[in-house]
Amino acid sequence: MTNNIKSVNIDIIKYPIITDKSTQLLEENQYSFAVDNKAHKKDIKTTIEYIFNVKVKHINTSKRHPKKKRVGQFIGYKKRYKKAIITLDNNYSINLFPDN
Repeated sequence: MTNNIKSVNIDIIKYPIITDKSTQLLEENQYSFAVDNKAHKKDIKTTIEYIFNVKVKHINTSKRHPKKKRVGQFIGYKKRYKKAIITLDNNYSINLFPDN
């Protein structure tokens, strides 16, 4: 874990991505998050380790380009975002679905 609190920007992580594929990846200790478009892998790693108090093994990122959406005669685009798939060490896990 890092002790350098000054360099951690919590706003990099936007929200967890919960889809069918991402819930299957939870069994392999991999978690998907939407992150800031300008975030680097080192920044994402330090932020995840700081927020969830876990040890990150490695990170895969991809930029999702905007898709066309049509509503009647109007054509628009979905927003562009960056997706990070984070693999944790075997001893750690993140609880995305807390019990009420």
